[in-house]
Amino acid sequence: MADNKFSRSQSLMASCVPMTTLQSILGGKWKILIVWYIAVYKVQRFGELQRRIGDEITKSTLTKQLRELESDGFLHREIYKEIPPKVEYSLTELGESFIPVLQTMMAWSETFLCPDYQNPYKK
Repeated sequence: MADNKFSRSQSLMASCVPMTTLQSILGGKWKILIVWYIAVYKVQRFGELQRRIGDEITKSTLTKQLRELESDGFLHREIYKEIPPKVEYSLTELGESFIPVLQTMMAWSETFLCPDYQNPYKK
């Protein structure tokens, strides 16, 4: 049988397990941006995140993606028992360990995709 992309798929899939795992965790449309804003601002409330991301994200989508990131160990959710209820999101140790990857992605994007962009988050 000829060697083609279908006959090699088993070995290719095995070699991509780390990237497949990462893709499954951060593959949501807004997840990288959510993690980015929490990394930059350290702690974010739901409304702050929604305002930063903009009108393109619905409350239900933001809620779903925050819960998934929490479930996957990237975010910590702190619930304050007060009225009105207050919830704050911060990065876990795992989430913090991803910050250098985010910074590299941002630098690459600034260089190759948005060369005229003036990054307000650069120190």
